[in-house]
Amino acid sequence: QPLVVVLRPNNNDLEASVPNRPIFSTLQRLEDAGVRHIELAWSAHPGWISLIKEIQSKFKGRLLLGAASISSSEALESIAKLGLSYAMSPLWNPTLQNQAKSLQQVLIPGVFSPTEIQQASLLGCRLIKLFPASTLGIKYLTQIKEPIGTLPFVIAAGGLSVSDLNPWLEAGFGAIVLGKELFKDGQLDPLLTKWLTNQSRTT
Repeated sequence: QPLVVVLRPNNNDLEASVPNRPIFSTLQRLEDAGVRHIELAWSAHPGWISLIKEIQSKFKGRLLLGAASISSSEALESIAKLGLSYAMSPLWNPTLQNQAKSLQQVLIPGVFSPTEIQQASLLGCRLIKLFPASTLGIKYLTQIKEPIGTLPFVIAAGGLSVSDLNPWLEAGFGAIVLGKELFKDGQLDPLLTKWLTNQSRTT
């Protein structure tokens, strides 16, 4: 499924004493709609690790979970033992990439320029995140592909909405990351449900 949904836990989600933490109902709605890949933004809050473990237990085998916003050694160390499928960073940091390798943690770097894309590729990154994608535009991949040559698997993230899914995928991006744009007035965007239904019919 070429869609990743990123969620940012708030204080009500991170405090174990809060009953009916909102993130669990959001995750359930996304699962019911057919979403499979969920990123959870890292937080230095002491309750973040236990929240992730609880989510892993509740949705085991039903959602593929990753960590978002990994931009420091501290964040990377904290997720390394959680067994998450992947993690994403908003930036290119070769030191962090080498640390991820030593921890055997998949860390997808955020890249912006052709130079960063080439550096990530030379370091062995098979997946990269183009960020912020909406700033660079849908034609960016086409414009750089010829001079750069073979590209890693490119994920577009930043400022995109459900209506961007098909156009950006057709433009050659391997997957799209969506976030708060998925929810309108507290409800899941009906266009997402329609898109997921169409996806299930073609796979």
